[in-house]
Amino acid sequence: MAKQPLKSLTESMFYVLLALWRQERCGTEIAAYVRELTAGRVALGPGTLYAILGKFQEEALIKETWSQGRMRVYRITGAGRELFRREMENMRRCVDDGQREMGEEEET
Repeated sequence: MAKQPLKSLTESMFYVLLALWRQERCGTEIAAYVRELTAGRVALGPGTLYAILGKFQEEALIKETWSQGRMRVYRITGAGRELFRREMENMRRCVDDGQREMGEEEET
C-alpha cells in the first residue's frame, strides 16, 4: 500500500513549521521559539520534535541546511509553506463556522 502524503497538521506540527517560516533554526531553537510564542502551552519534547522533523524531511516540507556534530539546522521548503498556508486557511474556515453557529454570543 502506497504511503499517503501529509494532508493536515497537528498543533505541534503547525508550530514547528511556523518556527521555520522566517528563519532557519536548529531543534533546540525551534522548541524554545514554540515554548515562548505559546507561553508554554505547547512544549515540544525531544522525542516529539525529532519525530516531526524526520516526518517533515521525508515529506520534503523542510530541508536540513547545515549540521555540525549532533546539531542540525532546518529551513521550510515551498511545499512546507504551501501546506502551512492551507492549514491556516482551513483553521480560519473552522473558526468562522464556529462563530457563525454560536452567533458570537460566547465571546469573552
